[in-house]
Amino acid sequence: MTYWTAIRTFIGATPYCLMYDMEAVLPAEVEIPPLSILMETQLDKAEWTKQQQEQLSLIDEKRLNTVCHEQYYQRRMARAYNKKVKPHLFQERDKVLKRILPIQDEAKGKFAPNWQGPFIVKKVLPGGALILIEMDGQIFPQPINSDMCKTFFI
Repeated sequence: MTYWTAIRTFIGATPYCLMYDMEAVLPAEVEIPPLSILMETQLDKAEWTKQQQEQLSLIDEKRLNTVCHEQYYQRRMARAYNKKVKPHLFQERDKVLKRILPIQDEAKGKFAPNWQGPFIVKKVLPGGALILIEMDGQIFPQPINSDMCKTFFI
């Protein structure tokens, strides 16, 4: 119940409110009806229908506000992420080290090295892929993502 009643920062509303267009009623409020429910019971049918139509028109407005708030939040998060990301720009004939992934055979034990190499960049492919050559001239059979490499300085 806590998830449904806590306000989410990026949408500015509770999930319960977005789903049912009303705030969640806690058990204490059910025993003592709120003033809004007492006022509704004293309305005649025409006024009650008019009030329900107004509430239905407010649903679209509330959802539109939520969508705008969510888009603003996503732009803000993308800006913060892109500010900290440093693109890996490699050129041909650069020396690089290749990361050893935990699923590879070379990754054995706690004290195993994290990087393998050095290698030479033979070709830079679009999208950040690299074709590497070992120092003895042997070519890697498949391209490697540039995120898995770092520049090797001698």
